[in-house]
Amino acid sequence: MNQLFALALLFNTTFCMAQTYHFPEESSPHEGTWLQWPHHHQHGTEYRKRIEQTWIDMTRELQSGEKVHIIAYDDTEKKRIFDLLEKNKISLKNVDFKVYPTDDVWIRDNGPIFVKDGQGRVLIEDWGFNGWGGKYDYENCDEIPQRIGTDLGIKVIDLNEEMVNEGGSVETDGNGVLMACKSSVISQKRESTRTKGITQQEAEDLFKKYYGVSKVIWLDGVTGLDVTDMHIDGFMKFINPNTMITMDEDGLFEMGLTDKDINTLYEASNIDGKEYKKIYLPATKNKVKTAYGKQLEDKGSYVNFYVANKVVLVPNYGDPNDKVANKMIQDQYPDRKVIGIDVRNLYENGGMIHCVTQQQPAGSFLK
Repeated sequence: MNQLFALALLFNTTFCMAQTYHFPEESSPHEGTWLQWPHHHQHGTEYRKRIEQTWIDMTRELQSGEKVHIIAYDDTEKKRIFDLLEKNKISLKNVDFKVYPTDDVWIRDNGPIFVKDGQGRVLIEDWGFNGWGGKYDYENCDEIPQRIGTDLGIKVIDLNEEMVNEGGSVETDGNGVLMACKSSVISQKRESTRTKGITQQEAEDLFKKYYGVSKVIWLDGVTGLDVTDMHIDGFMKFINPNTMITMDEDGLFEMGLTDKDINTLYEASNIDGKEYKKIYLPATKNKVKTAYGKQLEDKGSYVNFYVANKVVLVPNYGDPNDKVANKMIQDQYPDRKVIGIDVRNLYENGGMIHCVTQQQPAGSFLK
């Protein structure tokens, strides 16, 4: 009986391990970056014009170190974007295009989650997307992971019926820890519900299996504070398994965090039970004003940056603290060049750099 028990235990352990996936840390090598290009079909031509320069700037900086996969709404938009990049003298050697209709630009939330299996092969997880609890149209964007999987000929795990999960709502340290806000993952409040009836334990079990983590740290967050119901990538990011980059207390209060959540964040520990070393970025010194002159009501966060192969793209606001934040982030990534990207007009619509980028890790595909 003991031998049979041991064999059964070994079988079950091996089976469970085979069914677990790993979400590579953002600074690990990329094959490329995916972008959903702004268009006029959902929010009008003025919307597109106001934010498009951010995509031009991102493409210019990213293409030197990795591929840039641009999703265009249709063939007409593809031609327009192609001509626009050529006009801006951006090399197209590492740029390619996919033509899929989209509702908006927030690929971090609706796009594919690229993970690796136990053999290091890359595949796609297609979590559900419902427009941040039904606040906006989402049907086109919800199809993007499957469309990419089909075009790439890569295995797609369909999790639409399991859980709605936006990429910006979670942060992982690459070594077994995931952090998220309950408000943007398991809240059951009207117009904020991602997955009806889901429990905290059910969400944790799914995160553990499909992100390959063994520890989940929850903040309460604030439901209804913004469209995302407080995505964590606006104020916290892991640099490595021992270090997080976040904001000082004033900045976190500015972002809407409670004393309880600030304490949970500051006291968080890694998989070995050691409290994370913390780098505290400031918020902008002033409330953000758009590039076309509209005064907004909030200060800006620098934490929503994106780590690529050769560069780190940092949201900048034309603010005195841009240089301060860029220097602090540069110190954490000495092998990459920090590039400030003007996000003033994008910020009016609730997001920054990390929200509109999605990394594809290097590696062979699981077919």
